[in-house]
Amino acid sequence: MAKQEVLDRVIKVTGKVLGLDPSEIDPGANFIFDLGAESSQSVELVMGFEAEFDIDMDQEKALAVQTVTDAADFIAGHLK
Repeated sequence: MAKQEVLDRVIKVTGKVLGLDPSEIDPGANFIFDLGAESSQSVELVMGFEAEFDIDMDQEKALAVQTVTDAADFIAGHLK
């Protein structure tokens, strides 16, 4: 899967979980500081990414990811 496709899908899930318009989500945005994600939403994001990409991620490592681009890179690593 192309990196841009992974990023687009990460942005889509992020928008759905956080109630934001995907077109307003910057790839460099920090989930907490820029997008306002709360701790419970961070867990929802991880579950959303796992469902979107049909993967299982290490919860602790996934929750340490801070930006949209980092999430896409992290997920891309699980797809190889």
